[in-house]
Amino acid sequence: MSIAFIGLDADDTLWHNETIFRAAQARFEALMAPFASPERIAREIDTVERRNLSLYGYGAKGFTLSVLETALDLSHGAITGPAMAEVLALGRSMMGHPIEPLPGVVAAVERLSTLGRLVLITKGDLFHQEAKLAASGLGAWFAGVEVVSDKTPETYSRIFARYGVGAGQAVMAGNSVRSDVLPVLETGAYAALIPYPLVWSHEVAEVPHGHPRFRELSALPELIDWIEVLAAT
Repeated sequence: MSIAFIGLDADDTLWHNETIFRAAQARFEALMAPFASPERIAREIDTVERRNLSLYGYGAKGFTLSVLETALDLSHGAITGPAMAEVLALGRSMMGHPIEPLPGVVAAVERLSTLGRLVLITKGDLFHQEAKLAASGLGAWFAGVEVVSDKTPETYSRIFARYGVGAGQAVMAGNSVRSDVLPVLETGAYAALIPYPLVWSHEVAEVPHGHPRFRELSALPELIDWIEVLAAT
């Protein structure tokens, strides 16, 4: 099977992301220590984020707004102006955090770009995701960039159609089973999971071990080998 379309996730597939969110949340938990335990703060942030996803979408901006809401809720409005300003500063630091590709990614992306149309498919804020791609130095290797509100089978099918390929000619690789694997397999395309040590709870799902169009890889360079195997079958 010849692969003509290669989709790649961005955050925690090409560069670190969840570690940045975890560090920001740890700083927020310390700031909110007078009002609640770290465990309760973490639970509340998760609840508020999930509730706000349909309004704010994914990414640092939505996270910051949800954290501000959490601060007001847990403190019953008693949190001070300087503390709120610190929360906003946390959000700005996340938006401006340096982007460094994960080990082996640069060479792998360059090689993958020669094997098919390489397209970045990511959730989050359009401005921030485009800025991160530019800062990574990887942009020149991509034939397209798709920033989407969510990753569903319908989303992937529309993208495949836009690039003129059938699902059987497409492969998607990323670190999220929920977003980068399961909906892709539903379309009839191939999907590769490249696990990252940290996973946001919203992205957790059961790995489809044994599925004929699924592979779990240890690093992005292994995707090259799998595509070449598919091409030979």
